[in-house]
Amino acid sequence: MAAAAAPPQHQQAWWPGRMGAAFGPSFLCLVCLIYFIQGFRSFVWTAVSYQMKDMMKLSPSTSQFLVSLAYFPWSIKPIYGILSDCIPIKQRKRIPYLIISSCLSLLPWLILGLSQTLRTSADMLTALLIVQNLGSAMADVVIDAMVAEAVRSAGPEFAGDLQSLSWSSMAVGGILGNLLGGYALSNLPFHAIYVVFSALPFFQLVSCMFVEDSPKGYQSAIDEHKYVDSQSAVTAFSGKGSSETLGYEGTRRRKGTRKINKRRPMSKQAEANEKHNVSNNSSPPLSLRSAFFSLCTAFKQPTILRPMAWFFFSNVTIPNISTVMFYYQTEELHLEASFIGTARVIGWFSLIFGTYTYNRYFKRKKLRNILVFAHAGLAITSLLDIALVSRLHVPYRIGDKYMVLWGSALADAINQFKMMPFLILSGQLCPPGIEGTLFALFMSINNLGSTLGSFLGAALASALNISTAQFDNLALGLGVQLIGTLLPIGFLFLIPKEVTGLTS
Repeated sequence: MAAAAAPPQHQQAWWPGRMGAAFGPSFLCLVCLIYFIQGFRSFVWTAVSYQMKDMMKLSPSTSQFLVSLAYFPWSIKPIYGILSDCIPIKQRKRIPYLIISSCLSLLPWLILGLSQTLRTSADMLTALLIVQNLGSAMADVVIDAMVAEAVRSAGPEFAGDLQSLSWSSMAVGGILGNLLGGYALSNLPFHAIYVVFSALPFFQLVSCMFVEDSPKGYQSAIDEHKYVDSQSAVTAFSGKGSSETLGYEGTRRRKGTRKINKRRPMSKQAEANEKHNVSNNSSPPLSLRSAFFSLCTAFKQPTILRPMAWFFFSNVTIPNISTVMFYYQTEELHLEASFIGTARVIGWFSLIFGTYTYNRYFKRKKLRNILVFAHAGLAITSLLDIALVSRLHVPYRIGDKYMVLWGSALADAINQFKMMPFLILSGQLCPPGIEGTLFALFMSINNLGSTLGSFLGAALASALNISTAQFDNLALGLGVQLIGTLLPIGFLFLIPKEVTGLTS
């Protein structure tokens, strides 16, 4: 009897071993560290919230406004992607921008930790937080691009592994950040928390020194440059496009779509020149004008514009008053920082549970039905907040902490039923050739909608005269939030009728 064929070597090796062999330990460490820091940011941002409330004595609406302003850099992520794609620094497209972003993430926390004057000034605090978010958002875009290039060069069999590693690192960071954040607030002053957290961006900066822009990644970029006409690519949509944070499995053309881009033969001398460029770690950058034109042309397509318009509208119409609720929970209900951190940890586990539930039971349902379910569920969480603020649970002897925990868990789980279709739909709508940048644009639109919703929440809190000592109108504000949550359901005609949660 003939011996059975041995499985491929990458299947025989232990998972960490074959990941290390495929991508290199230094690259994997950098990926894990950056995604871990993205999740662990809650450790230091909890301290920022308490500083605004306790030390600076800012009103809930003012804190909401300043935090929303500080997060604005996350709404312009395509700019960072276009810059790193089109303007190499010393013939390198990724690592120099990652070094810059690491410095932008590191310096603000050091300054806030060492300077009491700047730390207690609302204007300077906001400016430094904007710079810090600029660094974090840029690092997020650059590492996503590096992950996409690494998977493209290593092969699609590693796509799920690297994506799972990334999201697992972020989840671990989020859980530890919330757990340790409450403990740190009880045992350390604010400036010490800022200095302690600055160690992570410093490690990120040091890690960049040991990672090089992958020559294979540049070869992929050169292949795209040779074979993809960016202006005609926008008319050919992929079934599964590689994207920043969604399965990098390569592109698959939709059924019935005519192939437009054709490979153009190159002379031997041109091939030799291209190989020489690869060996020097350089690639022909796209022009800014070409990238911007391709981005705008693709976004004008109705199949892209209409769904993205709905997701943007669904975020803008909901006035986010989470900062006001934080003030209410800490000032009126007297909940401790450690408990607030625990509630957010429950939220992270609920997010994971929501992802599992979506993939197990909902992904084959009609997308419109999924989004109706999501917004109806978010409306129920608003009702729970109204019951908490109105003290309707007190006669039933239900503790405040249980109401907060259940509300946090339910909101984060249900949010996944809206976020998962958005991620999948965004990845599949991206035309070949500009997947990363267009996906970053989709995420920025979603972030911008959330930011505008936060500004709307700050304006609502100010109009209702909600202050640290006055929460009488908070239930009314939550009622307005509930109506805003249900409003996007009436505009679901912008979502294609037959599309499912798989968006196939």
